[in-house]
Amino acid sequence: MNKKKLIAAGLAAAMTVAMTGAVPAYEGEAETEKITFVLDWTPNTNHTGLYVAQSQGFFEEQGLEVEIVQPPEDGADALVASGKAQFGVSFQDTMAPGVAGENALPTTAVAALIQHNTSGIVSRKGEGMDTPKGMEGKKYATWDSPVEKAMIQNVVEEDGGDYGKVEMIPSTVTDEVSALQSNSVDAIWIFYGWAGVKMELEGLETDYFAFKDINPVFDYYTPVVIANNDFLANEPETAKKFLTALKDGYEYAIENPEDAAQILCEAAPELDKELAVASQKYLSEQYKAEVEQWGYMDPARWNSFYQWLNDNGLVENEIPENAGFSNDYLPE
Repeated sequence: MNKKKLIAAGLAAAMTVAMTGAVPAYEGEAETEKITFVLDWTPNTNHTGLYVAQSQGFFEEQGLEVEIVQPPEDGADALVASGKAQFGVSFQDTMAPGVAGENALPTTAVAALIQHNTSGIVSRKGEGMDTPKGMEGKKYATWDSPVEKAMIQNVVEEDGGDYGKVEMIPSTVTDEVSALQSNSVDAIWIFYGWAGVKMELEGLETDYFAFKDINPVFDYYTPVVIANNDFLANEPETAKKFLTALKDGYEYAIENPEDAAQILCEAAPELDKELAVASQKYLSEQYKAEVEQWGYMDPARWNSFYQWLNDNGLVENEIPENAGFSNDYLPE
């Protein structure tokens, strides 16, 4: 899985539809509120609970009709900020530039989809990159993001390496397995729950280190559910109903990973079913991990990462404590 955003055909027309409001109810029938949820990219196991909630009628039980759409080119954050979607998927690191300042985006993270940062650096096994120092003299596929490069520099130097010796090449990776097998790159940033599991299935022997294991400050929340601030202010009970149904979907996926993967594949038949099932089994232990409350975001961890960005001059406007997230809409 990489961070290239894929746009579904016909998205522009879908985006022009009004996204908020109630569907007229027949006599004796409760009103159904329409909600639009925008993904961060194409459907995958990060999103399984969403599709389960839709398939199993959990949204309907809450009086909601939910439309799931692909992101526009500028991403889910912009669409949610515009109010054309009430909810979407984002990441704490990519949210950072829009959290503070005059041009802050009117969005708030309201739930963590995965409790811990499952990303890290993968490489061919036995080439010395099982720790960050080993990236010296090796080709790393970069997205050229300031936060990304600062994180790479931090872990390499904390491991006693020379960041200046890492060969940064523009990432054109669309398939991590073939990229490593062809030697076009030596090290790739991946989310293990998809790309790492895929490498296991395809029999590629790799070395891997997770960012959170090198520096705890990098155990930030990725991905998260974001919501439009005006929607939260005007319809807090609807927001809570949505998150209650979403919780039910993810808890179903935790308890029934194979069945949940089947539901995801029915919604997105282009997915490799074997990979979806294997990824689902991995993520079923990551959605809640050690916490009791689905979606909970630890303020200390949230603030720690943003303080690191502040301290290293990686955001234009200093991010205040507890900015950009809220646990207030989560179901108990």
